[in-house]
Amino acid sequence: IITLSDLECDYINARSCCSKLNKWVVPEVIGHALVTVLMLISLHWFIFLLNLPVATWNIYRYIMVPSGNMGVFDPTEIHNRGQLKSHMKEAMIKLGFHLLCFFMYLYSMILALIND
Repeated sequence: IITLSDLECDYINARSCCSKLNKWVVPEVIGHALVTVLMLISLHWFIFLLNLPVATWNIYRYIMVPSGNMGVFDPTEIHNRGQLKSHMKEAMIKLGFHLLCFFMYLYSMILALIND
């Protein structure tokens, strides 16, 4: 969010912004897919079903990068067709989702410790 905000305010150029953001796309996809699979294996159905759409969206977004682009975030296209606003909106939604998940995981951990 901060990097996209800096790009929006012209504090950094598009190439450095996109290279910083693209560096974290693959670890995000792997991490979220791993968490989703672990929730399936541990039979936490509600959390699995909550994580499945986000993991699917991350994988879809990574796979559908057009050939010739630098990555999910492309410096030549980030200012075109409102992509910067859509990336900012997506980052805000993910931030809210991860905050919600953090408190759900914390509650689940405390509940498991109390029940044992």
